[in-house]
Amino acid sequence: MLGIVKITFHGVRGSTPCNGPELVRYGGSTSCVVVETAGQLPIVFDLGTGLRNFGLALDAQNRAADFHGSVLLSHLHWDHVQGLPFFVPLHSPDSTLDVYGPRQPEGPLGEVFAGMMRPPYFPIRPADLAGTIDFHDAGNDDFAIGAAKVRSRWIRHTGPTLGYRLDLNGISIAYLADHGQGCVEGHADEFVPQDVLDLCDGVDLLIHDAQHTPVEFEQKRHWGHCTIDYALHVARESGAQRLALFHHDPAHSDDQIDELLRDTRETAARTSSVEVLAASEGLCLNLAPPHRSTSPSLPARMVSR
Repeated sequence: MLGIVKITFHGVRGSTPCNGPELVRYGGSTSCVVVETAGQLPIVFDLGTGLRNFGLALDAQNRAADFHGSVLLSHLHWDHVQGLPFFVPLHSPDSTLDVYGPRQPEGPLGEVFAGMMRPPYFPIRPADLAGTIDFHDAGNDDFAIGAAKVRSRWIRHTGPTLGYRLDLNGISIAYLADHGQGCVEGHADEFVPQDVLDLCDGVDLLIHDAQHTPVEFEQKRHWGHCTIDYALHVARESGAQRLALFHHDPAHSDDQIDELLRDTRETAARTSSVEVLAASEGLCLNLAPPHRSTSPSLPARMVSR
């Protein structure tokens, strides 16, 4: 029988790590989401500063010394890669990490990554870590990681950026951490590219960039992020079951995110059946596959939250 898929948010903030008393509930660590299920090595979305939190959790469970897992890296901006050297398992020679990420015009992904993580910008290089890291170039591809089926597609942002779809144990997850509706000249603000619809089609959980309010977006439409309303629009158009608002603006306080979540839920209730939540640091979702023998059309169940 297919098992529960556990999704843990270790970092949900966009652009830069941040802290302060007004950010305690949603957290200030940047993008990192971990997918786990029995019999499958962990799959991590992005290497933001939240990766350190995941490593510390593994260490507390005595799982860090011989960790093996994979990463689906959306792009190479600082807030999505800064966690790598602080990931505790990579300080053990018995740990391995396979990193799949966007092909770069400057050269192979591993070489470009190493050009960013090196002196004088940082004291060590990826090769100096005790663990083994293997980089894999990806684009518009479909591939397997163990029992998981992965689809990667180019999405609109500032620089080469991938969105991902992950199908595992009958559960589907789409991850579009940085997605800018204003990045391509000639695209209407409500336009949803076909590749995005393919990634998000009927998923049980859509984790989507929701950085800007409409007012903020008018000043920052070229920054490569979208409005909260657009995130809901993508969820509706693609038939997603649940939407996790993600990549929160570092200037948005807990109370502001609460208000944005409330407004989005009200809109969703009027216009669709999409369940909306705001991702927070430490949030854990357990999704169970439907009982296909009796109700093949039922969505995945939320076991706990």
